[in-house]
Amino acid sequence: MDRKWHFLGLGFVLGTTALCASFVGGMYFQHKDAKRRLQEIIQKDPYAYYVGPKIYEVFCFFENQANADHRMSQIMKYGFPGLDDLRLYSDFVLSYDRRNRVAHWVCEHLQVDNIHSNRGRRGRNPYQPDMSVPSNFRSELTDYRRSGFDRGHLAAAGNHHLQRNHCQDTFFLTNIAPQIGQGFNRGAWNNLERYVRNLVHRFGSVYVCTGPLYKPKQRSGGKLGVEYEMIGLNMVAVPTHFFKVIMVESTLQLGKPYMEGYVLPNASIPDNLPLRSFLCDIREIEHYAGLKFFDGLRRSTIFGSNYPSESQVFREFG
Repeated sequence: MDRKWHFLGLGFVLGTTALCASFVGGMYFQHKDAKRRLQEIIQKDPYAYYVGPKIYEVFCFFENQANADHRMSQIMKYGFPGLDDLRLYSDFVLSYDRRNRVAHWVCEHLQVDNIHSNRGRRGRNPYQPDMSVPSNFRSELTDYRRSGFDRGHLAAAGNHHLQRNHCQDTFFLTNIAPQIGQGFNRGAWNNLERYVRNLVHRFGSVYVCTGPLYKPKQRSGGKLGVEYEMIGLNMVAVPTHFFKVIMVESTLQLGKPYMEGYVLPNASIPDNLPLRSFLCDIREIEHYAGLKFFDGLRRSTIFGSNYPSESQVFREFG
């Protein structure tokens, strides 16, 4: 008798498991209908009641994964600058540099809704390390403490107001780099971020790629060498320069896509120096960064190629 009930119980469990598995198999394409059917079973079957939460976790995984893939395809519509340690956040994508503990690049797709400020919902967002980065490659808050540098955003917090978690994600240290405060992070760099938002208001759809540069200097004897500071026990690299490459999608005003690139030295920049003086040939930025920007666009179809040579920008603050 005990053996009979054992097999009946086993059959019940296997049958219920098979039924749940059938839901899992089709939930990627029909998750809404499957969730409704799962709820009906939970109301009738005590065993399904206990395994239901686990099944819901799988449903949520597929839903979140589908949403994440869709958002990444939107942001990276015109190609990836590089493919090293890619990380998708709620409203931007970055490639993380494990050696220097800052990003190689951060890409954003900005539309008017993204930058509409809602101060009542935003609240105060704390800086925080990204715990998904292995500890031996991760920057920490202590690295920046009393370092003499600001925690400077690459994807600006002001670009991501559509949802609260969008803004919160910009405060992960993977999106932060050491920046001079007065005259840079609180000066020229902030002005460049505001300029980008003005473009969004004017044209509606703007793609931005931002990142650090480690510019070589000429040493005695004519040889070139790269020198930069490091801060904290985790040796977070202090970039010598920062770049921002901007691409405005084709509009009625422009007729075809428009691109421009900026390179700013990580230094105190005089307030009276116009932002346009930091325009730089995008090919030179690619050369120094080892990246390729918006490779999905043919350069011959892009408007806006009259950039000053790299010497104008790099020599002025070299």
